[in-house]
Amino acid sequence: MKGKPSLPKEKLIDMFRKMLEIRDFEEKAEELFALGKVHGTMHLSVGQEGSAVGAVSALRPDDWMTSTHRGHGHCIAKNGDLKLMMAEFLGKETGYCRGRGGSMHIADVEGGNLGATGVVGGGLATAVGAALSCKMGGVDQITLCFFGDGAVNMGIFHESLNLAAIWTLPVVFVCENNQYAMSMSVEKALPIQDIADRACAYDIPGVVVDGNDVLAVHDAVAEAVERARAGEGPTLVECKTYRWRGHSKSDAQRYRTREEVETWKEKDPIARFRAYLLKKGVLSEDDAQQIEKEAHELIEEAVAFAEYSPEPRVEEIAEGVYA
Repeated sequence: MKGKPSLPKEKLIDMFRKMLEIRDFEEKAEELFALGKVHGTMHLSVGQEGSAVGAVSALRPDDWMTSTHRGHGHCIAKNGDLKLMMAEFLGKETGYCRGRGGSMHIADVEGGNLGATGVVGGGLATAVGAALSCKMGGVDQITLCFFGDGAVNMGIFHESLNLAAIWTLPVVFVCENNQYAMSMSVEKALPIQDIADRACAYDIPGVVVDGNDVLAVHDAVAEAVERARAGEGPTLVECKTYRWRGHSKSDAQRYRTREEVETWKEKDPIARFRAYLLKKGVLSEDDAQQIEKEAHELIEEAVAFAEYSPEPRVEEIAEGVYA
C-alpha cells in the first residue's frame, strides 16, 4: 500500500472494522463447527477479507450484490446483521432465511445482497438478470458479482459475460482467485496466467489487482462501478488472493504445502491495512486495539443471540423452501 489515503478517515476505519468482523466471524464459525453446533459443512474466507471489503466498499447502499458458497465476508461487507447471520449459520428461526438456508445460502435482499449459493458460478446469471432489470427500469443501480477461479471454466461464466457485454449491462464481475478450485490449482486448470485476460473475448476491460490490498481492490472496483453506472457496460476484475483454510471443513489439504500457506499468511490483508493506517496516522495503536476489541465483542453477542434463538418448528420447516 502506497501513497496518501484517498478515502475519508471514517470510511477507512469502517473498512478496517469490517475486515476484523469477517475474520472474527469466520474463526468463531470454525470453533462452533468443532463443537458440533453447525450441521453440514461450511467454506471459510479467512485470508480473503481484502477482496470482500475492498470491492463492496465501492458500492452505494442501494446497489445489488450476488455472492458465493464462500460468502460470509461478502454479507458482512454489505452491512449484513451479524446476529441474523449467526442465527442463520446455526439454523435458527431468527436467521436471515429462518434457518433454512444455512452457511451457503444467506441472503439479505433488503440490504442489496441477493444471496449466496452452493452452486459454483450460480451467482453469475443472477447478477446479469439483476443488472438487466436495472437497465430496463432506467435506474442507475449496478450489480457486483462475486465468483471464484473455479467458476471461470464453466459455461455459465462465458454466457454471463457475453450477455452482459452485448447488452452493455451495469454489472461488475469480481473473480476472487484464491489459487484453488477445491483441490485444483489454477496453474493446472488454466492455460493463462491472468483470468482477467478472458475479458478481451467479450471486448470489456479486464483488470488484475492484489486481492490482499484492500485499497487497491477498492480503487479497481470503484473505477469499474463508475464505468457501469455511466452506461459503459461490464468489467472483469480479478483479485489475486488466498484462502488460509481448506476448501471446506472436509478438505484434508493434501494438494498444497504448509510452506505455501505460511508464505501467503505473510501477506495478511488485515495486518497490511492495519500497519498502513497506523503509518498514515489514521489510527493510533490504542484506536486499533479498541476496534479489534469491539469487533470481537460483536461476534460474541451474535453467537449469544443465535444460541438463545428458537429452532424452526418441525411443522413449519418446509415453509419458504422451494426445492
